[in-house]
Amino acid sequence: MLRTRLCELLEIEMPVIGAPMGPEIAGLDLAAAVSNAGGLGMISFGGYPPPALRERIRELRTMTSKPFGVNVLLEGPHLPLPESAFVDACIAERVPVLSFFWGDPTPYVEKAHNAGVKVCDQVGSVRAAKRAAAAGVDFIIAQGVEAGGHIAGTVSTMVLTPRVVETVAPIPVVTAGGVADGSGLAAALALGAEGVVLGTRLIASTESNAHQVYKE
Repeated sequence: MLRTRLCELLEIEMPVIGAPMGPEIAGLDLAAAVSNAGGLGMISFGGYPPPALRERIRELRTMTSKPFGVNVLLEGPHLPLPESAFVDACIAERVPVLSFFWGDPTPYVEKAHNAGVKVCDQVGSVRAAKRAAAAGVDFIIAQGVEAGGHIAGTVSTMVLTPRVVETVAPIPVVTAGGVADGSGLAAALALGAEGVVLGTRLIASTESNAHQVYKE
């Protein structure tokens, strides 16, 4: 079985992370399925009020005994409350992995670590990767412009991944954007990544909440 440093860090069997396609495309069922299959399932914070988000985290724990993650967007006009409210809810629930995107994770990393929570940041540039590394995150997701949904940068996956790997070593880097199968995973590993994020490919899964027309 293929194991990388990401597997050791997150205590998972395969270096695959399910993208937190939100708020509900990658819901509890899909996150649990990915975790139960040996990867790291992820859900979006979904803009839920913190009490509701905490309930979702607790429900997910009834569906899998394996590690999982929750992703929080740190910037954007869509946020109904300050981002700290959602972060605090995740930390209070001691989620195994707290993932950040669109913003600076620096104010939250130490607090999460003190609660035993591992932290990652998804970036779209070398500059953002340097900021994440300086913040002390446990691993970094390098997101190429081929990714679906929210995009952070303008650089392609194949170009961004090795640049981020070189910049933040020895922090593990995970590749996101345009990866859909084993050959994509092999390519990412060849570029120095320790794993991949699958998003669009999982939309077609039974556990995805996407509309059937979208799946087809």
